[in-house]
Amino acid sequence: MERRAAELQRETTETGIRLALDLDGSGKTRIATGVAFFDHMLTLFARHALFDLELEARGDTGVDAHHTVEDVGICLGKALALALGDKAGIARYGHILLPMDEALVQVAADLSGRPHLEWRAAIPAAKCGDFDTCLGKEFARALTVNAGLNLHVTLLAGEDPHHSLEAIFKGLGRALRQAAAPDAREKGIPSSKGVL
Repeated sequence: MERRAAELQRETTETGIRLALDLDGSGKTRIATGVAFFDHMLTLFARHALFDLELEARGDTGVDAHHTVEDVGICLGKALALALGDKAGIARYGHILLPMDEALVQVAADLSGRPHLEWRAAIPAAKCGDFDTCLGKEFARALTVNAGLNLHVTLLAGEDPHHSLEAIFKGLGRALRQAAAPDAREKGIPSSKGVL
């Protein structure tokens, strides 16, 4: 299997993003979005996915972090789709039940090519430091639409918003690690349709 990687750049009046993603990495990161909590979450995501991720983003964070978080999700989703190519030889599905102290999350992912997000994760506070916790869902929505990902996120327990979001981002990384992994027994595209 060839190296599965992608680089892209996105410029809008609200954000400027450069991103490099390697699905066959070791979880190395260099991330600077201007939103410290989001940088922390993306670092955890990449480490648990074992994806190498380089990301520089500048955005209108003087307004809030919404545009930056959403546009990073767009770029990461597009890079994931590019790096996967036709998806031949991958596992396609991934899932995990992941604890983080008192938080417990279930994440299931299907690299189906049909974007759909089910988000059953009522984060127990509106803010985590300066970060609006509702932006976790905005990131997931942008990622799923642009990656062609079917994603189900269910927060089963959680009292601390940091722990809850951390469990979600780690769980997302672990589920995508499984889904994107090469499957030695899969000789083609993992679908009876012959295309994903």
